[in-house]
Amino acid sequence: MSALVMRSAALGAMGGPRPASSSSRLHARAPARGAALRVRAEAASGPTDKNLEVMRKFSEQYAQRSGTYFCMDKSVTAVVIQGLAEHKDTLGAPLCPCRHYDDKEAEVSSGFWNCPCVPMRERKECHCMLFLTDDNDFVGEDQSITTDEIKELSEGM
Repeated sequence: MSALVMRSAALGAMGGPRPASSSSRLHARAPARGAALRVRAEAASGPTDKNLEVMRKFSEQYAQRSGTYFCMDKSVTAVVIQGLAEHKDTLGAPLCPCRHYDDKEAEVSSGFWNCPCVPMRERKECHCMLFLTDDNDFVGEDQSITTDEIKELSEGM
């Protein structure tokens, strides 16, 4: 049993301690049905054109300012920019789309993984492969991408 499950199992319904047993599990509460459907509908429809354009322009400008380039496979660039725009729509900030978060809102508040993330700003390390340095095996030659390219290359993903 993981430490988190053990710790959670030790807490009673009102927050008081109770003995941990293999049959006691604390399950995360699912969001309200309407909220879950809204989030799925937003994700299925993709980001708004406005935020897609905002994140496209940001990505181009940041690549130029930082001396980095997009991936040689532009579909990687397209999917990452689309993910940043979707997070901007749903969370209000361009949270890195290439990581798993237990609490996206808390991550947005901390700012560590908001693009450009701290590892990118400090060491030019982009986990998403959006901003690549010359010494990266997957670096391309482009610092620009069109909105049409983003839509075409990320279609169905």
